[in-house]
Amino acid sequence: MKHKKKLYGLFLFSGCALFSYLIWLSQHPVKIVAVHQERHYSDVLVNNFPLTDKGKIDWWLENKGILKEKYDIPEPDSEGNSTVSFWDFGDGYVETDGYDRLCFDDMKPPLNCINKNSLMFVMNGRNTGLSFWVDGGIYRVNKNGKRVRFDYD
Repeated sequence: MKHKKKLYGLFLFSGCALFSYLIWLSQHPVKIVAVHQERHYSDVLVNNFPLTDKGKIDWWLENKGILKEKYDIPEPDSEGNSTVSFWDFGDGYVETDGYDRLCFDDMKPPLNCINKNSLMFVMNGRNTGLSFWVDGGIYRVNKNGKRVRFDYD
């Protein structure tokens, strides 16, 4: 019986610690570290991005006006297509590994790359409309403004 109480106390403590950590995370606003743009593709490097698909999409919807005003993104091509990619800034700028890092041509090497840790892609196409590519799948915004989830194929 004494062993079960200790185990219960450990689970309770772990649960409270995890809950507290998630609350702490939610209180830290998203920080946009840098924006790199090439034609109608924008790469946004962030810290403290929301953890859930819903949180990420809601963040975009709440901040798209600020992104347009401050960074002029998205910048659609002549047909109205654009892509905004959000990346975890993580360890900051690093040197290329010649293989799997995302490097930016608008910066001088050697510290012009990041480790690829994608958080969300926001795509808007003339024929496909607005869609969000996140961990849980693809969410397309239908004509009624509702989000419809699709699994990756």
